[in-house]
This record gives sequence, C-alpha cells and structure tokens, in this order.
Amino acid sequence: MDRPMYARALERVTGRPIEALGFASPVPMARVSGDGHGGHDVAPSADGVPAAGGRPGTAAAAGRGSFSGVWLSRYEYYSSSRENTRTGLHYVVILQHGGRLTVRSLPGSSGSPLSMDLEADGNVLTGTWSEQTAPDGYYQGARYHGAVQLLVEPTGRRMAGKWVGIGKDFDVNTGPWEPVFRDASTAKATLDAYNRPPEEQPEQAGGAAAVNGAGRGCRPCRWRGGCRRGGRRR
Repeated sequence: MDRPMYARALERVTGRPIEALGFASPVPMARVSGDGHGGHDVAPSADGVPAAGGRPGTAAAAGRGSFSGVWLSRYEYYSSSRENTRTGLHYVVILQHGGRLTVRSLPGSSGSPLSMDLEADGNVLTGTWSEQTAPDGYYQGARYHGAVQLLVEPTGRRMAGKWVGIGKDFDVNTGPWEPVFRDASTAKATLDAYNRPPEEQPEQAGGAAAVNGAGRGCRPCRWRGGCRRGGRRR
C-alpha cells in the first residue's frame, strides 16, 4: 500500500488527521481521483494551484475597484493518455463592464486561444470557458469548453477555483484554475509587453509556488499551444 493510501486508511480508522497521529510532516495525498466513468478530478495543492483563500461575500477587487487588466491564468488538468498532471499558462486580458467580465488570452502567449465569460456576485465569479487548441498541437485543433467558478481573494489580486469540462470520450473532468493579477493597464504598450509565453509563476500566499514536474516537462510544446488542457480531453 503506498503512503497516501496508507495515510487515508489510518485517518478513516482513527477518525483523526494524519498530522495528529505522530507523523513529523504531512503525508503527501493523491491529487488525482477518478470518477469510475473515465473522468478525473485534480485537487488543489500547494505544489500546484492552491485552493482559494477568503470566503464568499468579502469585498471583490479590494483596493482597485475593478478586475480589468492583465492577469496570468494558470490551470491544471490530468491527461489520461499520458497518465500525468499538466499545467497550462496564458496571459489574459480581463475587461469588466458592471458585473460582467470578459477574459481573452493574448495571442502571443499561446497557440491555443483561451476565453472566459464571467459574471460577478460579490467576490464569486461564475461563467464559461472555451479553448481552441493549436492545429499543429497535441489536440490537433479541437475546441473544448465548459464551466468555471472562481473565488476572488480579499486583496483582489488572485482568483482561484475550478473548471469542469467534457473530455473527448464524454467523460467529465475537473481541475483547479488560478488567475493572478499582473497589471491594471490595458494600454497597447502594456499588452505588447505581455504578448509572449508566460515564464514566471503566479504569486502565492506565503511565496511563489514552483511548477510541478509535469508542467516543466511540457513547457516546450506548451509554447506551441500543443499540450493544453489534456484533462478535458485525453
């Protein structure tokens, strides 16, 4: 029995968290779980996209008054055909009109254009996403889409939540999604500066998190837009 399964078995039997059972440090827990029908869920993690901070109902975009600007979008997905978790990055521009937000990726940040249409209710954002994969990439130009819900942290500088989407075999997949604020300007000079493949990682509460091993491994093809959102596909 591997350590995550052993840890979960101990917690079920004792009814206590693994840290309270004498372990010096937390035992790593499995991040990917199957639904028994071909779908996969990728859980938030400190090693990947962490869970959202704050609570629903707190002030949105605190200190700025608007979500408009350039954000670094990061999502994770499980690729069942490659049997690992992968990371995708885009620089996106958010434009806010009242309670509605449009999110569009900058064309130079990826060969797979990404878009979201969201509606704000306090600091909870709910809406849809779509991505058109690169014709010469791993998913050969296929278009994928689904739903997304994000919780804005009280600082207004980070959102975190989950996406849901249908894979190519009609399996339902989910995973974490994290846009992190970069610049409030949407001027041409600013957009030109971010119109490139992302190289840095989002700022996390308590410090910057490194990309997981799978994300580093797929960087060369990510720049070409090939290895995008495989958890929703295969």
